Amino acid sequence: MSRIVKDVLILFAITLVAGLALGAVYNFTSDARDKQEKRTLNEAYNTVMPGVKSTKEIKVDKKINDYIAKEVNSKEKELNYKAYNPYKAKIEGVLLAKDKAGKELGYIFTVTDEEAYGGSLTMTVGVDINGSVKGIAFLAINETPGLGMKAQDDNFLKEYYGKDVQFFTYTKDTPEDDSQVDAISSATITTNAVTHGVDACLILANHLGGESHE
Repeated sequence: MSRIVKDVLILFAITLVAGLALGAVYNFTSDARDKQEKRTLNEAYNTVMPGVKSTKEIKVDKKINDYIAKEVNSKEKELNYKAYNPYKAKIEGVLLAKDKAGKELGYIFTVTDEEAYGGSLTMTVGVDINGSVKGIAFLAINETPGLGMKAQDDNFLKEYYGKDVQFFTYTKDTPEDDSQVDAISSATITTNAVTHGVDACLILANHLGGESHE
């Protein structure tokens, strides 16, 4: 057997072994990543909807997201309100949340907004059965440290919680009522993205509230 053939076979063997090893490592780390992602989601669900013990998936399609976009634009026009950026949020998933007795607590939404300063942000938002925001947790956010990243601060997020409000706006001045959120200083774009994301969830929660989930 020529030296060249030998070298080719050796190289092939090394490549094959290396490929198998990389595949094994990928499968191992993939399982670890999946477990971590599930753990992160479960933590987020419990943050935004305390007491949740079981969930039921509710299908969301383009038609639903188109409906939400139309409602947001309609409400802003009705209020003569000009958002910093036009609405570009999308509901990625919806879960009907129940407690250990099977009682419906509300909805857990996953929403991605493409209006953020860092490109996009993804949140889980809990809306209780009465239509009030219970909690907000970020799954992905890449805003400016010290500015847009303040969107994660409790002092900001609590402005959305427990309010009998069907639609939020934000202001750079002192809020006049519960429906107005005090914009994060020097981070209006981030505030805009979070507010539109929350509004999308509230609109869909109100829409789903009249449906049967049996």
